[in-house]
Amino acid sequence: QVQLVESGGGLVQAGGSLRLSCAASGSIFSNNIMGWYRQAPGKQRELVASITSGGSITYADSVKGRFTISRDNAKNTVNLQMNSLKPEDTAVYFCNYYRPFPHSNYWGQGTQVTVSS
Repeated sequence: QVQLVESGGGLVQAGGSLRLSCAASGSIFSNNIMGWYRQAPGKQRELVASITSGGSITYADSVKGRFTISRDNAKNTVNLQMNSLKPEDTAVYFCNYYRPFPHSNYWGQGTQVTVSS
């Protein structure tokens, strides 16, 4: 089992910044992928950014140049620095831990990010 605890969401004006943090605990193994997904009302959950334990990063096109993902393997944490926020970034943001083999996939409880125009 892996537990994920997120922090850092909130309300911000357009153009502002927020930093999300996620701490993982439990049965953490190497060769994993940690990332952030988001889900807006009435929409499907979508990938925002992910980072492998080796440091390979993927961003959604909509956040490239504005968001930065980072991780600390020693502390089992992953962060998402969000700059130049837009109202369309408003969503519940979920931390994710994924390991392809043996397969494991865990989610945090979610943290609300609201960007006002």
